Amino acid sequence: MTITIYHNPDCGTSRNTLAIIRQSGEEPQVIEYLKTPPSRERLVELIEQMAMTPRQLLREKGMLYAELGLGDPKWSDDEILDFMLAHPILINRPIVVTPLGTVLARPSEAVLDILPNPDIGPFTKEDGEVVIDATGKRVV
Repeated sequence: MTITIYHNPDCGTSRNTLAIIRQSGEEPQVIEYLKTPPSRERLVELIEQMAMTPRQLLREKGMLYAELGLGDPKWSDDEILDFMLAHPILINRPIVVTPLGTVLARPSEAVLDILPNPDIGPFTKEDGEVVIDATGKRVV
């Protein structure tokens, strides 16, 4: 079974998502999208699979979003895609693809909805937030 994560190792949410996937017993294909950005066609495909618009996938944190004025509704979907391709840091992450679906794993536990084995046992995020407690109950 192939699971793919579009990952940024500098992002806590992305690291937590990767840890959840691995704790489920899967070793995903890890694509560091800042080093290897998706093609325009692949990015459009991912957006469609998540039933989102390019604007919904646009990462608003960071100075670049403001510097480029991307909050202005004048930008078309095609123009937003152009910005994401020119500046991959503008693609929100992590995006996870499994045979059961594709999600923007924000929060990281959203990935549990598309994992073939979501019963991963206890899991606590890097920051100490408990996602699944010792009894196996999802806390968040």
